[in-house]
Amino acid sequence: MVEHGDIRVVHRGGSKINSRQPVVTNDSRFLLCASGERVKVFSTSTEECVHDLRGHTDLVTGVLLRPTNHLQVYSCSLDGTVRLWDFTDGILIKTFDIGYPVYAIYASPDHEGVFFIVTLTPGDKRSELFQLVAVHFPQSGDQLVEARELSAVLSDVSSNPAATGFGRGGQYIASVKGLHLVVYFFKKQKSYRFSLKEDNKKGGKNTLVCIACHPKDDCIATGHEDGKIRLWRNFNQKKEYTYTTMHWHHNAVSSLCFTPEGTNLLSGGVESVLVQWRYKQESERDFLPRLGSAITHIAVSPDGTLFCTSHSDNKIMIIQSCVQVSAVIQGLVNGESVLTDLLVDPRSKSLVLNGKPGHLQFYSLHRDKLLYNLDIVQHEYIHELGLQQFEVVSVAFDAPGNWMATVEERKPKVAEPEINLKLWAFDEQTQSFVLNTTVSAPHEARITAMCFSLAADSQTSVLVSTSADGHFKAWQLPRAACAEDEGPSWSCDFVGDYRGLAPECCCFSADGSLLAVSFQEVVTVWSPASWELLTTLSQPPKAIRDLCFGQLSCSKYLMGTTGSGLLCCWNLLTCSLEWSTSMDVSLLLSDPLTENMAAFCCGAESTDLFIFKPSEPRPLASLKAVCSGKVTHAVFSPRDEMLESCEESSQWLNRSQLYFLTQYMDLMTFTTKAEEERQAAYSKRLFIDDSVAMTPFYLLLGKHREQENQDSLSRLPDETTPLPRGSVAIKELLQTPAHVLPSTSYLCSMFIRSLLVSVTDGSEESKHAEEEMESKKEEEDSEGEMEPRTPRPEPVSPGLRPADSAPLTKAQLRELRRVKKLDYGWLTDLLLS
Repeated sequence: MVEHGDIRVVHRGGSKINSRQPVVTNDSRFLLCASGERVKVFSTSTEECVHDLRGHTDLVTGVLLRPTNHLQVYSCSLDGTVRLWDFTDGILIKTFDIGYPVYAIYASPDHEGVFFIVTLTPGDKRSELFQLVAVHFPQSGDQLVEARELSAVLSDVSSNPAATGFGRGGQYIASVKGLHLVVYFFKKQKSYRFSLKEDNKKGGKNTLVCIACHPKDDCIATGHEDGKIRLWRNFNQKKEYTYTTMHWHHNAVSSLCFTPEGTNLLSGGVESVLVQWRYKQESERDFLPRLGSAITHIAVSPDGTLFCTSHSDNKIMIIQSCVQVSAVIQGLVNGESVLTDLLVDPRSKSLVLNGKPGHLQFYSLHRDKLLYNLDIVQHEYIHELGLQQFEVVSVAFDAPGNWMATVEERKPKVAEPEINLKLWAFDEQTQSFVLNTTVSAPHEARITAMCFSLAADSQTSVLVSTSADGHFKAWQLPRAACAEDEGPSWSCDFVGDYRGLAPECCCFSADGSLLAVSFQEVVTVWSPASWELLTTLSQPPKAIRDLCFGQLSCSKYLMGTTGSGLLCCWNLLTCSLEWSTSMDVSLLLSDPLTENMAAFCCGAESTDLFIFKPSEPRPLASLKAVCSGKVTHAVFSPRDEMLESCEESSQWLNRSQLYFLTQYMDLMTFTTKAEEERQAAYSKRLFIDDSVAMTPFYLLLGKHREQENQDSLSRLPDETTPLPRGSVAIKELLQTPAHVLPSTSYLCSMFIRSLLVSVTDGSEESKHAEEEMESKKEEEDSEGEMEPRTPRPEPVSPGLRPADSAPLTKAQLRELRRVKKLDYGWLTDLLLS
């Protein structure tokens, strides 16, 4: 994380979840993995992210379950800290300050209170020299605890966490690097080093890549670069060690893992196949093929019921005992390069860029989850080195999100490149894009740029494409053709050129009334209504690289960058250069919701960011060294809720959020401290059951239920209403063995009556009021009948006093009638039960 005053540069969405081995909890309900500067907790049943553990300020390099508490987890980071979390509630418990960047963390239940971490060797100028050290985390009630007492265990180890592991019962720890295997015995406090030759007799490479130690036996499994797996034994002596070799993988073994009981060994590599070897029966093995991409890490749950595999396309697959895939957690697919730039789908507000070969991925930035992959090429991808296949090189959306244009290209070694232009219509029923038109060879050379008319209220949809063949073409779809739905109807409406020069980039104005096309160092402005050349804007030598129209109040300005390191602003009303400045801008883009523009300037070792308005050459905000290397892909994403930033330097983040890709394919964004605190507080308040998917419907339903519960609590009387007596009958019915119960027909009426709940207080009061009214009426009727009669005196027995024969009062009569009307059926049910 990089801080610039109130603004921070952080890994927001799309961070890699395959950089480290995932961890499965003891009950197999949750999966934890490192994701950028955070630790994500996923549900193994619903694939949803249950918690997002935030607190580290640099990349998280390891996740480890606490040996003494299965509800807590440790995480280490390059920020030099180890943090203890309660992952069930998403709470940070304690932070241990190591003082050095931590690259891996290990622990064993047999070494209570002692942890082993991989750090840089102090005082060594070579950054690739690492050491394995032991550290004791002191017991303290403070939130931040210093743990600076480190004792070296092994020197010159690999920073790869898969290269080190604990042996049986924590008696030894083994590590591999290059051609060497080192085993350190804690009881003897002695290490043994075993070496291999660089190449064997058959030309295989013996370089050790990964390691796994048997949990019940003295056996170490090592994976090698040539695809072999070696099982080492008798390594407690220098000269009498032995090993056996197993071979199935045709390339390097990337990960090894034993099952908890040690009965099976799991291995994986670039073949996208999970191999399960029988321990001591190496000839017997099982395969789970076609997992989609190369396996980078393998993990097994403590109970052995779930296998987890991390893959090179940034996904984690959860497998039930090597039989079938039960869940897939897909992150942002980070390929070797992004050819399509970064775009935002106007409908779903998702990030769109290259995904799997021949596909586009639609990634939700808000939920940090892949929505779906769209197959653009629609050809089967063949995994063969050096084979030229179709690639998606360009994408564009219209303003409403009804149309999407894609360009796919294949470059044979001898023949001319094959180019296809495809136009996709959004289908409301499937909520995805459907192919509408395919144009083969739309230009005679590669397509350099493509854009839709931005006017949402335009009568026709217009797409402009520029090519290295010296022409730009306008493709049009009449509004009537959309309503008739007669199939593909896009056609070329106009072909333009300018003095035989090759166009490089193009863009429409905000209202769609102007089109700017750059022809090397000349900018031409056209009218899309008549395709008339309106004016030209000349520029010093060097070609124009980027063009952007201003938005809102700055719509009269046109911004451009040149290869000579100039940032120019033209006034379209006067057709003259408004201002220019010397800046080596690698990427220029505009915010569609405000007048702001962003310019990434590449320096010697890092990239700077400048935020400005075209009307003023003075920058609104400048951020130095936002990342190392050159930024070539960025996009503004509209916010769902507007921020209320008070500081002038961060107000440009109120309406939109800026995302960019680094040279290491990391997706970064800009945020403020207030926004980080608000999101952290929101994540603490939000509790999602791990068995329920966190969908918008669930969130809405949960909020509605919470409100209902609050309303019901507010309506509760002072005295709690007792449960109905029938609940005792229900308990007896459910707990009594079936063979001693009476017939179902006998129990039916009693069971149904026991389910009835007493009415609310309001209905009881209304019922009492009705009863009182009825009793009053009856009394009035009875009094009316008794008035004309003359009471006849009755003889009084000598044993009775006059007070004993006194008549009942009206209140007593009403109470007596009410008691007569009460239902005493519950007493019968209680006696029968």
